[in-house]
Amino acid sequence: MKSLARLFGTDGIRGQANAVLTPELAFKIGRAAASRLGEKGGAFLIGRDPRLSGAMLEGALASGIASVGMDVFLTGIVTTPGLAWLTKETGAAAGAMISASHNPMEDNGIKFFNSQGFKLEDAEELAIEELYFQDTDDLPRPTGENVGRIIRREELVQAYCDYLLSTVDVSLTGLKIVVDCANGSAAGIAPKVFAAAGAQVEAIHSVPDGININRGCGSTHPEALAAAVKAKGADAGLALDGDADRLIAVDARGEIVDGDKIMLICARSLKQQGRLAKDTLVITVMSNLGLRLAAKDLGIKTIAAKVGDRYVLEEMLRGGYILGGEQSGHIIFRQFATTGDGLLSALQLLQIMVQEGKSLEELAEVMEYLPQVLINVPVASKEGWQENEFIAAKIAWAEAELQGQGRVLVRPSGTEPLIRVMLEGPRESQLQELAQAIADVIKAQLG
Repeated sequence: MKSLARLFGTDGIRGQANAVLTPELAFKIGRAAASRLGEKGGAFLIGRDPRLSGAMLEGALASGIASVGMDVFLTGIVTTPGLAWLTKETGAAAGAMISASHNPMEDNGIKFFNSQGFKLEDAEELAIEELYFQDTDDLPRPTGENVGRIIRREELVQAYCDYLLSTVDVSLTGLKIVVDCANGSAAGIAPKVFAAAGAQVEAIHSVPDGININRGCGSTHPEALAAAVKAKGADAGLALDGDADRLIAVDARGEIVDGDKIMLICARSLKQQGRLAKDTLVITVMSNLGLRLAAKDLGIKTIAAKVGDRYVLEEMLRGGYILGGEQSGHIIFRQFATTGDGLLSALQLLQIMVQEGKSLEELAEVMEYLPQVLINVPVASKEGWQENEFIAAKIAWAEAELQGQGRVLVRPSGTEPLIRVMLEGPRESQLQELAQAIADVIKAQLG
């Protein structure tokens, strides 16, 4: 059995289910997390996506939490942002979502939320990790009536759906949309929410079987959605991922409208209404340079955070900003949510279409992309890449070749064994050549 030298990555604990992320690990991390997060009392909320290993890990995690005396509420299948909202709304001590988001079904993950529905800060994760690697037999183990109760509360999900509908002020009547549910957490609720908001809804990839989650569908594979939108003559398409915390849209022509464009569409609308705090949008280092240029022309300031919606949120909280997100489709509306929410983002985008009387194609003209090339390089280990002199030299060479007219960004994935090589500049052919040269060196050194 493989093991994790360090438990928490960019977005919780993630690994191959029953090989890396085992029931034993889930039980033990449940004991550690409950001991740390349950100090002030209250219940622990657990939700999951529909992948096959979810029920197995749910049982183990809940058992670990209950073994230290905390009650556990099981929401069943729910979206990650839904679990975050319910954690705060129900007054729970903490929440845990069992999901590997957009990863293939073989993987799974556990991410924790504090009582306010926020993902844990690094220091809190480290404290839980330290408890995990200690002997957890030293943690409380009550008996008799003091053992924690495990209670199914699947009816809570409807409250989240009702809340989503409360965030829009107009009816979506007249809009025909296609929603790709990625055979994931939102399959049971997304079509109902959009229909309740007034839209005419066609759902695809909405029959999860535990195995087909994210398989050739959802926000990481929007091709099927694009084809469906054109075939059905829809006004827009909405692609979610396995746990529905991200959104990628498609216009009526089948053209992709990614997180960068969605963010800027929403930022412009909020600014026009005088509601964009400090006229600032928080993005990440992966956002296209075209976004920054367009935002500047609109009088919108941009602040770039590290990749990961938790780091976007940290920047938003630090500066008092209300809108931020990632090119990948994690978008945070701070007046409504504590984390990225694909369903919420979709409702806000569709509302703007109705309010402004514009098609998604027209709204998407808010920015022009600078050519961008991204290569994901599989590696045996991500460790030490920054100190590697051969990789550093090749990056410096590529930057010199761009002559100040573009940028080079190399970073490790926080959730997969990959090094990501991203270049932007005026000529795509040159970017492809430079990016491949860097990728080849990384593969030779770390593959």
